Amino acid sequence: MSTHVVRLPEAQLQPLLAVYNASVRSRRRHTLLILACVAVAMLLASISAEVSLSKLAENIHRFPSYIVRLFFLENGQPVWTDFGEWFWGLQRWLRLLGETLLMAYVGTVLGAGVAFVLAFLAAANVAPSRWLRIIVRRFGEVCRTVPTLVLALIFVISFGLGPMAGVLAVIVHTFGVLTKLFAEVIENIDMKPVEGVSSTGSPWHVAMRFGALPQVMSNFTSYTLLRFEINVREAAVMGFVGAGGIGQDLVEAIRKFYYSDVSAILVLILLTVAVIDMLTSKARHRLIGLEGKP
Repeated sequence: MSTHVVRLPEAQLQPLLAVYNASVRSRRRHTLLILACVAVAMLLASISAEVSLSKLAENIHRFPSYIVRLFFLENGQPVWTDFGEWFWGLQRWLRLLGETLLMAYVGTVLGAGVAFVLAFLAAANVAPSRWLRIIVRRFGEVCRTVPTLVLALIFVISFGLGPMAGVLAVIVHTFGVLTKLFAEVIENIDMKPVEGVSSTGSPWHVAMRFGALPQVMSNFTSYTLLRFEINVREAAVMGFVGAGGIGQDLVEAIRKFYYSDVSAILVLILLTVAVIDMLTSKARHRLIGLEGKP
């Protein structure tokens, strides 16, 4: 079967080709301009951050050498030749790791609970007051802008050393992050059920309960599980500032150059995070209907 290609007369084709070529050249110029701006910004940022390629090349060999030393005992033998010596502090480390998990769990549950309530006040489509929405949004921004370690340090100064400071830091940061995520989920709902409940004369909280909540609950739970994974990782290093958990022994081992202790603690943290990631992923898949799918 033959096809016939229709070709415009040259008098009509040439102006069209000229316009097309001009458009292509314009896009290329814009792309090159953007790349040049990015390159200049990176150069200025590197100068400001005192990035030195020569210093990087001079000291890059120290990084792999440090990693290698983590897997050797004090007697010079590989760590896997003597697990008893490698994990000599296993009982204490497991207790501190459990403390870390409890910090992350309590902080996530309480932070998510507060975010669950205030997210409806921060969503543009359902907030009962514009000024209330602005206040909740700005407060959430402050809570998630301050790094968790900085929050932990502030609470350590206020309440003393221990897990309480870590839990409070996790609560504040979790609230700030989840309030934004929950509010964005609410802003994407179908408003017809909400309007239907409101049309019966029901108050605002009833409309949220029966019109909005059924649409967002699975996403809320999924984001909370994801935040729990992140909080476990963050709680693991809060001991650096005295906020309890396994991070206390980790930073001590790093400062005293106990290489095998550092690797043992990191292995425990990695295994714990991997198990939690697997379990929470399965839970999220059940919520969104992906269970059993490859």
